Amino acid sequence: MTTARCVLLDLDGTLVDSQPGIFASCVATLRALGHDPGEALDIKRAIGPPLEEMLQALLRARGDDRIDEAVAAYRQHYGESGLLGSEPYPGICGALQDIRQAGLRLYLATSKREVFARRILENLKLVMYFDAIYGSVPGGTLDHKPQLLAHILSEQDIHASHSLMVGDRRHDIVGARAVDMRCLGVLWGYGSRDELEAAGADQLVERTSDLARMVLSMLNG
Repeated sequence: MTTARCVLLDLDGTLVDSQPGIFASCVATLRALGHDPGEALDIKRAIGPPLEEMLQALLRARGDDRIDEAVAAYRQHYGESGLLGSEPYPGICGALQDIRQAGLRLYLATSKREVFARRILENLKLVMYFDAIYGSVPGGTLDHKPQLLAHILSEQDIHASHSLMVGDRRHDIVGARAVDMRCLGVLWGYGSRDELEAAGADQLVERTSDLARMVLSMLNG
């Protein structure tokens, strides 16, 4: 296995604020299934888990169990326009550049469909920082973070002790724990401090301006 230091990064809530595009696609999905989204639709806490879980929560509140139809409607809208509603958090480009310049390898590890994640990074001119992009694929085998991270470690021949997972939700932390990887929780995303601490994050970082320093400190230590 390679002894190179590697950083695996979540996408939504970690690198980019994707809430506007996800919100628009959720509204379109609910309307496609005949529901009124309502004025008070709040999806912030639903961002991060696999898509099926997010839509299941939205539909359950409306007494609807048509998950497959919802997923198809969501992906159609998101692929056409929703994914364009993402913006990198201020300071993220500089942090990625600093991490790369320090000689670390960067891998994207998101529950979002890999094809969508790649288009987002290309659109935002972030794709250049990554050695490889990983996300969910048709068939569902990589929908959950433990399986996704295990796949990345295996395919890239990465040693868990030389790597770090960075994310904003408990799913990122749980995934890292499952493969014996250290994990850094970010507090500018969609998860709370309580959520990340309860999941077992090794460290937390509050500002994007401190991200590179914290990553290097954890991997050098």
